[in-house]
Amino acid sequence: MNRPARGTPPARSARSSRGTRRARPVRIGPRAAVALVLVTLIGIAAFGWPLLADRQSGLAHSQDAPWLFAALLPLLVAVVVATVADNGMDAKAVAMLGVLAAVGAALRPLGAGTAGLEPMFFLLVLSGRVLGPGFGFVLGSVTMFASALLTGGVGPWMPFQMLAMGWFALGAGLLPGAERIRGRAELLMLAAYGCAGSFAYGTVMNLQGWVILQGMGQGISFRPGDPVGANLARFVAYCLATSVGWDLGRAVLTVVLTLTLGATLLKALRRATRKAAFDAPVSFDPGVETAYEPTPQRQSNAHTIGHTGDSGG
Repeated sequence: MNRPARGTPPARSARSSRGTRRARPVRIGPRAAVALVLVTLIGIAAFGWPLLADRQSGLAHSQDAPWLFAALLPLLVAVVVATVADNGMDAKAVAMLGVLAAVGAALRPLGAGTAGLEPMFFLLVLSGRVLGPGFGFVLGSVTMFASALLTGGVGPWMPFQMLAMGWFALGAGLLPGAERIRGRAELLMLAAYGCAGSFAYGTVMNLQGWVILQGMGQGISFRPGDPVGANLARFVAYCLATSVGWDLGRAVLTVVLTLTLGATLLKALRRATRKAAFDAPVSFDPGVETAYEPTPQRQSNAHTIGHTGDSGG
C-alpha cells in the first residue's frame, strides 16, 4: 500500500476538495434572518407611515430621518455580526465587503446627476448575487453611506437611500439558482432584475420625497388624511410625471453593463470568494494514513534499531 512520505500533511478527502471548487453565496442563518426582518420592518414603517397619518400630524421626513439613521446603524452591524456568527467566517469576508463598498462609492460620482445614470447599481446586483442576501443588504447600505460622504449628499434622504439600496442588493442575493444557473441564462436573469430593481428603487425613494413636497398639481399632490387608495393613485401619477425618465436611464445602463461586463466580474468575484474560502468545509479522510501514525511496521523497525544500538555499545 502506498503511504505518504514522512513529513507530508494529511490528505483531504476528494469529496471536500471538489466541494470547494465552486464558490457559493453566503447563506442567511437564523440570527441574520431575524436582524434582516427587523431592519426591513423598520424601513417599511419609515417609508409608509405618512400615508396613514392625519392632517395634524406635521409631516416631515426631515424630523424622523435622524431616528431612522440611529436605528439603522446598529441593525446593520447586527446583520454583519449575525452573518459571520452563523457561517463561521473571518475578517476576509468583512475586508471584501469594505473593498466592494469603496468601489461602489467611487462609481457613483461617475454618473449621478446625469439622466439617472448610476453604474454602482450594476456592481451591487453582481455582488449581491455572489455574496448572498445578508452581505448584499449590508453592502448596499454601506456603499450608499460612503458615496453620500464622498459626494456631499448627506441629508434627511440618506438613511432612506441606505435602506432602499440595501433592499436592492438583498433581492439580487435572493434570486433562484445561485449554485446551478450559470452563463448566459444567469446574465439575462440579473439584467432583468437590475432593470426592475432600478425602477423599484426610484419608486421607493419617490415615496420619501413626495409626502413633503407642496404646491404641485391637484392630481399628483399628497393629501394627508385622505384614503390610502386615493393617495396611492396620485403617487403613481407623480412617478409617471416626474421620475420615469431618470429611472429608465438607470435601468438601461444597469442592463447594458450587466450583459457586457457581467461575466467577467462574476468570475472575478467568485474567484475571490473561493480563494477567501468563506464557506469551504475542511474535512480529512480517516482512511488515509498520516506520516506520524505509529504503524506496527514502524514500531518493529524502531525496536530493531534500538536493540542493535544497545548490543553495539
